[in-house]
Amino acid sequence: MTSFAAYAPDAGGRPPAAISLRPATKGDIGGILRLEVVSGRAAGSVGSAEGYRRAIADPDRCVLIAETVDAGRRLLVGWAKTHHLVEAVDPAPPGHYLGGITVDPAWRRRGIGAALTDARLQWIAARAATASYVVNARNRASIDLHRRWGFAEVLRAPRLMGVEFEGGVGLLMRADLSVVQPD
Repeated sequence: MTSFAAYAPDAGGRPPAAISLRPATKGDIGGILRLEVVSGRAAGSVGSAEGYRRAIADPDRCVLIAETVDAGRRLLVGWAKTHHLVEAVDPAPPGHYLGGITVDPAWRRRGIGAALTDARLQWIAARAATASYVVNARNRASIDLHRRWGFAEVLRAPRLMGVEFEGGVGLLMRADLSVVQPD
């Protein structure tokens, strides 16, 4: 199993989800960990509670939660984060990066990933002129999602930001935020 969503561009037809986005808190860490497992992340790729706690507390990072209400209960249906590299890591240059994004498989293809991405890009745009992200070259779902914000390939490498890619090829993608329009 891969750690990213299957590529199925014609699998739409589901109504948009009624969600709210908010900054993550330390109280969300258990829900984030559960969501990673439900989403099929391999044991070694699921972050640690301490890593999520540091990300949430870091003022140079944005960690967001997507929630909905179902039968009167608030459900965490997605989450996403950013990274801020101060120094180059592998060939990845310094800057603000979109980090991981996970949407509950039962809630995918309903606009949640796009909403989380747009909100993080707006957060980065208040701090920088460009945003980057790294992605497995095989992750066509992510590459297609990010095209609407103008992300284009900058370079290919077997290792970016300390990540070695399944299949051996990762892409560094970048967008000029001066031309990015919110969805």
